[in-house]
Formats: sequence, structure tokens, C-alpha cells
Amino acid sequence: MSRLCSSRFERAARKLGWTRIAGLDEAGRGALFGPVVAAAVILNPKRRIVGLDDSKQLVPERRTQLAERIREHALAWAVAEIDAQRIDAWNIYQASRQAMTAALQQLAIVPDYLLIDALQLDVLIEQKPLIKGDCRSVSIAAASILAKTHLCHGRSPRGLAPAWSHPTAPVFVRPGAGRGLLVCGGHPNCTTPGCNYSLMECSPGCRGPK
Repeated sequence: MSRLCSSRFERAARKLGWTRIAGLDEAGRGALFGPVVAAAVILNPKRRIVGLDDSKQLVPERRTQLAERIREHALAWAVAEIDAQRIDAWNIYQASRQAMTAALQQLAIVPDYLLIDALQLDVLIEQKPLIKGDCRSVSIAAASILAKTHLCHGRSPRGLAPAWSHPTAPVFVRPGAGRGLLVCGGHPNCTTPGCNYSLMECSPGCRGPK
């Protein structure tokens, strides 16, 4: 499988008569906790944006630059998020689909064709799910970049990288706590709820290991 990100899927769709092609992707699905964010983007075929690729392959500075260009030159774009409480109530798969559907509904232009990273949505629009779509389709890559940028602009709990997927210090989640509750990241045996999604910080009452 080629990992070269290009517009070949968009060109193939246009040859079939589709003209308003939206790419959709999410960020935060593999995170320990926090929201899942999805973006939908309809790129302008007459305005090429150089460097589009899977957001995970881009350094933050480059990702931010590309996000600005996408917002400036895309025909339409939208971002939506599903919070941790709703993820725990549904599951991460359904929450990701709901976030994508919400972003799709917010687009100023109604698309007639969807390119989606791996998932299918319950909408009456022609769609093509692509495995590893964020590194194969420029439209999905653009959505990946907007979703990741939006997610990383949130405040991260102590000891975690901005996207909350990869801890920069030990993080221990109490079994059954779900994505909304984190146990103090500095104490392997801590029994005090140390962080949660709304506080984003260690609890002053943390007793440390017990």
C-alpha cells in the first residue's frame, strides 16, 4: 500500500461526477482520556496546499502552519468534539462517529461525497472509507490536521503530552474510572482522585502512595 498522500481519491470521485468532496478524520480516539475531536474539510481543487499529510507525521509547528492554510483556502471546514463523559456513556467508536457526523453537519457547504478515515457514517451521502486514509488522501489529511490542532490547543493534565495520548510522566488510571477521571500521575499506588477532565490538575488533597 502506498503511503504517499495525494489527491488521487478526490480526482477519481470527480471523474464519477461528485464535486463537493469532504474529508473527515478524528483525533483523540487513542488517548487515555479527554475529548475526541473530529473535523470535516472540503478542499478547493483549484488551490493546492503543499505538505498535507497525516497529522501524526507532522511536527506541531508545521501542523499549525498547515491548519492556518486549510482554514484560509478550504471551501468549507468544521470541527466538533465529544466530551469524556459522553465517550464513557457510549464508547470511543460511537463517539468518534458522532463527532464526525457533528462536524459534517456544521459545514457551510453540503458535500455530495465523503472520504473518511476507516469509518462509515449513517448519513445519506456517498462515502468511501479508507484504511490509513489520513496518509493517503489530502482531504482526510486536512481534516486530521484541523482535528489534531484543535485537540492540542486544549489544556493538558500534568505529566501528559498536549494530545493526551502519550504520557510524559507516569500516569495511572483507576480501573473503571473511564476517560473522565485520572488518578495522580506521580504515585503508582495513589488512592486519591488526582485529576479529572474539568480540573486538569493534581488534587491539592492528594495523599500520594498508600
